Amino acid sequence: MAAAAVIALPSAANAQADEDFELWLNPSVEVGIDEDTAFELETAQRFRDSENGRVDTYFFRGWIKQDLNDNLTLAGAVEQRFNDGGSDELRTMQQLSASYGVFRGRLRLEQRFVDGNDGRMGLRLRPRAGVAFPLSDDGRWSAGADAELFWTLRGNSPTSDTGITGLRTQVGVGYEVSDNLELSLTYLRQQDFEDGPDEIGHAPLIGIEFSF
Repeated sequence: MAAAAVIALPSAANAQADEDFELWLNPSVEVGIDEDTAFELETAQRFRDSENGRVDTYFFRGWIKQDLNDNLTLAGAVEQRFNDGGSDELRTMQQLSASYGVFRGRLRLEQRFVDGNDGRMGLRLRPRAGVAFPLSDDGRWSAGADAELFWTLRGNSPTSDTGITGLRTQVGVGYEVSDNLELSLTYLRQQDFEDGPDEIGHAPLIGIEFSF
């Protein structure tokens, strides 16, 4: 069983970006069903400045994960997302994660149902590629970096943008304090592609992962 918590505090972005302060919490609990199968309950709390149109968000997401082999994991999830002052959303998603040496990859397909859109399903593909490698001989220190595209195949409404709508990049380091505790520090850059100036955000992420 494992539990994780992540806190993200965005710093100032460029002059054309949304520079609102945010606080992200991401605790999760994972239970092994057998040697190759696990269930994960993931939650998140994202606190934002609603005065600029960005609302606090909370979600609950249940994952079933199946290891296909040492390098491939297939997963599916159902998520309920609550937007404080905005439209709530239900998501289903399928995900394939892969690793080979220092290389890491993930492909996620999301089906999105936003309240008030007459049941219209939005469809989004999120491919991510990166690297992860040890920094010390004992394996306690590690580093990683990745880039993820947000590719909207079908918008949540007929007027929604489609195509590549965002890019998220991350680079960070991790340290295993013990067999049960790992800490990480990550820099995240989020860019949303707009018709006008793009929205760009910058955030340090502090990660705390517990296993028991």
